Amino acid sequence: MKVQDILNQKGSTVYSITPDATVYDAVSKMSKLEVGALLVMEGDSLVGIISERDYRDKVILKGRTSRDTKVIEIMTKDLITVTPDDKVKLCMQHMKDKKIRHLPVLEGNKVAGVISIGDMVKAIIDSQKNEIESMREYISSGGNYPS
Repeated sequence: MKVQDILNQKGSTVYSITPDATVYDAVSKMSKLEVGALLVMEGDSLVGIISERDYRDKVILKGRTSRDTKVIEIMTKDLITVTPDDKVKLCMQHMKDKKIRHLPVLEGNKVAGVISIGDMVKAIIDSQKNEIESMREYISSGGNYPS
C-alpha cells in the first residue's frame, strides 16, 4: 500500500497556518478542525509544522504564553516528508523512529496532503479486512476465484 492510496481514501485537504500567526491562533484552529497538527506555509511553500506536542513542550512547559508567541518560534522546521509513491511501511518507520504522528506529503515542492498515524492505522485495517474477505471468498468457492 502506498501513501497515494491513503490520500485517495481521506482526501488531500491540507490545514495550514502562517509562521507569523500566534500559537493561540494555531491551537484554536487545531481545536476547531479537530486535528493534531497544522502545516506552516508561506504562500505555497512548506516551512514547518506545528503540533500539539510543540505547544506542550515549547510553550506550556517553558512558561510562555500562546497569545504572545509566534508559530515560527516553536514550529518544527526539520521536516520528514514523504511522496505519494512511498510505501506505508516506510511512513510507519519514520513515525516510529522520529516519534512523530504527522507526515506532510510532497509532490516535487508542492504539498499534496498530510497523513497521520491514525490515517495509516485505518488504511492498514481496511486493507487487512479486504484481504480476509478475499480469502473467505476463495475458500468458500472451493479454491476457485469466482468470475
